[in-house]
Amino acid sequence: MGENIDFRRWDELIPDALGMIFKNLPLQEILTVVPRVCKSWRKAVAGPYCWQDIDIEQWSQQCRSETLDRMLQMLITRSSGSLRKLCVTGLANDQSFSLIADNAKSLQTLRLPRSEISDSIVEQVAGRLFSVTFLDVSYCRNIGAPALEAIGKNCKLLMGLRRTMHPLEVIDKLSQDDEAFAIATTMPKLKQLEVAYLLISTEAVLKILENCPELELLDVRGCWNVKLDENYIKKFTRLKVVGPLVVDYFGMKGCDDCSNYSGSSGYLAWDFVAGNVGSDYDDEISDGDWEDDQSMEDVEMRFYDGFDLDNAAFDWPLSP
Repeated sequence: MGENIDFRRWDELIPDALGMIFKNLPLQEILTVVPRVCKSWRKAVAGPYCWQDIDIEQWSQQCRSETLDRMLQMLITRSSGSLRKLCVTGLANDQSFSLIADNAKSLQTLRLPRSEISDSIVEQVAGRLFSVTFLDVSYCRNIGAPALEAIGKNCKLLMGLRRTMHPLEVIDKLSQDDEAFAIATTMPKLKQLEVAYLLISTEAVLKILENCPELELLDVRGCWNVKLDENYIKKFTRLKVVGPLVVDYFGMKGCDDCSNYSGSSGYLAWDFVAGNVGSDYDDEISDGDWEDDQSMEDVEMRFYDGFDLDNAAFDWPLSP
C-alpha cells in the first residue's frame, strides 16, 4: 500500500490511444458527447484515430440521402486516408461511391448494400479499390456483370463477395449467368461467395467452383436452377455449400453457423431480407441504433449545426 503508483489522466493519453477507446462507442456518442468533454478528446475525435473503421450501416437505413452524403464526406475526410472498413447502406448516387474510391488506399472491407451505384462508375473507379478483400454489393439493382468484372480485374486481393438479391428485384430478368461467369473468370482467390437468389444455372456455379479453388463458403439459397451433385461437391473438402433449398428457420447468424455443414445437403435457413450468412474477414464493429427517441432531423441538427465541417471541430464550450 505504501508504493507510489502514477496514474495517467485520461486527458493526457495520446490521441491514437484515445481513438482506439472511443471507436468502441456508438457513433452518436463519438460525434455529440465525447468532443464536449475536453480539448484532447475533441482532438482525438476530429483526427483519423476513430475513423479507420466506419460502420454507419444501421444509421444510414433511416436517414435522407443528402444527410448521408454529408456524413460520409465528414467521416471519410476525418479518416485522412487511413480508412480500413466502411459499412453503409443505400448510397444514392455515383458521386458518393467515387468519394469512397478516392480514399480507399487502405480500405479492406467495403459493404454497400442497397446502393444506387451504376456499372459505369464501378468501371471508372475500380482501380482505386485495389486493397479491398471483402465486398458487399447485395441488392444493388443497377450493377451487373460489367461492374463485377471490373471489380475482379482490379481487386486482386478479394477473398469475400456478397451479391445477394431479393427475389422481387430479379423477377424481370431471364438469367444472371453473366454475373457468375464474371466472378468465375476474375476472382480466383475467393474464399466466401454469397449469391443467394441470383438467377444462375448449374453450369455457372460449376464454372465458379472450377476457377475458385480456395472457396470455403458458397451460398446459393434460392438459386432454383442450380442442381449440384453431392458426390461431386464432396471433392471440395473445405467447401461449405448453403442451398439452394431454403429452410424456414430463423436466427442463423454468422459463418460459425455453417461450420457443421458440408456438401449440398447442408441446407441452412434464409433470413428473407437480411441474407446475412457469412461474416466478413474482418471483425464486425457495430455502432448500434440510436438510444433516444429523437427524430433523425434532430440528430442531423446535432451533428451539423454545432460542427465546422471544414475544420472538423465543434463550436461548443469545452472543459480545460
